Formats: sequence, structure tokens, C-alpha cells
Amino acid sequence: MDAFVFHNPTRFVFGPDAEARTGEEVSKLGIGKVLLVYGQGSVVRSGVLARVKASLDAAGVRHCELGGVLPNPLSGLVYQGIEQAKAEQVEAVMGVGGGSAIDTAKAIALGVRYPGDFWDLYAGKAQAADGLPIITVLTLSAAGSESSNSSVITNEQSMLKRGTRTEFNRPRLSLMNPALTYSLPNNQKANGVADMMAHIFERYFTNTKDVTLSDELCEGTLRTIITAGPKALAEGESYAAHADLMWAGTLAHNDTLSPGRQQDWSCHGMSHAVSARFGAAHGAVLAVLYPHWMQHQLDHDVARFERFAVQVMGVDDTSGDAKSKAEAGIRALRTFFNSLGLPQTLSEFNVQEKDLEKLTDEAPYSAQGTLGFFRPLDRADVLAIYRAAL
Repeated sequence: MDAFVFHNPTRFVFGPDAEARTGEEVSKLGIGKVLLVYGQGSVVRSGVLARVKASLDAAGVRHCELGGVLPNPLSGLVYQGIEQAKAEQVEAVMGVGGGSAIDTAKAIALGVRYPGDFWDLYAGKAQAADGLPIITVLTLSAAGSESSNSSVITNEQSMLKRGTRTEFNRPRLSLMNPALTYSLPNNQKANGVADMMAHIFERYFTNTKDVTLSDELCEGTLRTIITAGPKALAEGESYAAHADLMWAGTLAHNDTLSPGRQQDWSCHGMSHAVSARFGAAHGAVLAVLYPHWMQHQLDHDVARFERFAVQVMGVDDTSGDAKSKAEAGIRALRTFFNSLGLPQTLSEFNVQEKDLEKLTDEAPYSAQGTLGFFRPLDRADVLAIYRAAL
């Protein structure tokens, strides 16, 4: 296990009607005015936004709002939000919705306190030194933004999707009511399952030795998702299944599972290129790419893939040699994603062979020209995985 520092300051209020406690909980933080950031209207139609505003009003917390966040959130609304937050002199930014609304809220919160172009922080030209407090009311179990240190935005000029990680991205407060996810379409629930599993994969496939405890935590969380995901799709109002998914999505990306482990993030980088260019749902792209990434990386550490197959995907430990078991685990993952109705190929997002070279160029390579750390991918590797997934 590697040396590490772990600090997660998020206060979680989890359970039925959690959003009704928004005003009370925000008041405890001494915050007097917030900017509410949300998407294209689902939180309005469902009444969630109205309940949040009523709770804030009852507690005497003033608020203004900015709607219109798109999936794969865009930089233009961030710039608008930064100017609005400054003009309104808000003291915190609240994302009401899923990962896109929350990531936009984070970018606004960073941008208000950054003296230059907020995109500098996402392009790797600068590091955040401050940010407004962030609050979330979660309505989609997927991205883990309600407690993570990351935010991802697409630049509308370059169409590059990039992220920034900083402790200033950690929300101070997250209100989480699993019942708010009941009415989501099944494809969004399935995308969320793939997204949170991918967050764990980025940590689980590691070169770090002697990480037994966090291996077990990763595997247990993955097994829970594999059990709860189909149940949430089949039983739209199963509180137990939706609660398991909501908390699993949080644990998957708030670093509870990752202290002392080297992380990879190559598959996420490849997914961002596809999402930005084709507007594809992040979790859906990850569901397509991950089995191919695994097959491509298999020989780097057969034992780790064998462990995944047996401990997570339920492959019989006596069913053959290590590599055959590992390959059976990859097939089982693909079968699981298929059972949720997730896409199987990049062509389902209208990606064509002629697009692969440009996608390969747009992946977020390091200064060394590679992607990830498990077995770093060069340009040829990235293109090979895209081509296999087409």
C-alpha cells in the first residue's frame, strides 16, 4: 500500500425527503445566499426544485437560479454562471440534479474565485487556489460528483472534454434521497450503473501491491451494484435497490475505495473524447469501452483479471487456468451490461471508422504521450481499443 492523505469534508444527509432539509442544513453552514444550478427541467417538472426552494425560503436562505445544463455540460453556461454568481454575490453554489448539474456548479464555484479564465483549470494551465462552497441535491445515481474532488466540462470551441481535480471541488453538503431516482428512465439508471462501476475499475486495476483491504471494498461494492442495478430497473420503486445504488455511486468516486492505490483513468479519458464529439452518455460509452480495454490489458496482469472474474463476476474458480478464467470474467461483464440494455459498440453512437483517428488524437494524453498508469496506453493502443469497440 502506498502512503496517502485522505480527507473528505462532505456532510451527507441521506434518506426519504432529504431535500426537504436543504434550508435547515444550509443554514447550519452559515450560508445566506445560493445559486441553484440545474438541468433542462426535470427537477422543475418533478417538483424537486420547488421543494428545495421552499425549504430555503423557510430557513431564510436567499437564492437565485441558473437552469439549462446539458448532459456532457458545456463551458458556455459555466461562464454565464460565473458572471451571475458574482453579480448576485452568492455565498455558495448548489447543483440540483445529476453529475452534469453538479459538475457545472463546481466549475462556477471555482471560476468565481479564479482571477483568469476558468478553463485554465480544466486545461491543466493552472491549479485552483480557492472556490465557493458547493452543495448538492442528488437526483441521479451515477457520477459520484456529490462527494468527489473532480469536475468535467466540455469546451464548446475546441469540443474537448476535460476535468480538474481539487479539494475545492468537494461539496460541503450533499442531500441524498434515493426516492428521487425512482422516476428516471431505465436507460439512465443503466448508464449510472456502468459509470459507477467504471469509477471503481479505475481504482481496482492497479499496479500497487498489498492493497487487500481496498480490494475487498472495491469487490464488495461492485457486487452490490451488480445485484441492485437489475432490481432497480425491474422494480422502479424499490427503496433498498435505489438506496444501495445511490450510496455505491458515492463510495465509487469519493476516494473511500482508493487510498494507497495507484489509479488508472485511461478508459475515462477515451470515453470523454467520444462523449464530447458525439454527445453520447458517459456511462454508455464506458460500458462499450471497458470490456475491450480489459481484453487489451489482460496480459499485463492476468492474476488481477482472474481475481476480478472470480470475486466480482462469479466465475468458477475451478473452471480452468488463470487466463481462461480472466477472459470468462470479461465476457460476464459484457453479458451483464447487455442485460441492462446498454450499447455494445461505438457505432451505436454514430461513430464511424473515419472518426477513430480524430478521437484518438483528442484523448487527454500525459506529457509523455500516454494515457493511464496500469499499463500506460500510447496512441496505437488507444486506436486499437477504439477500433475493437467500433
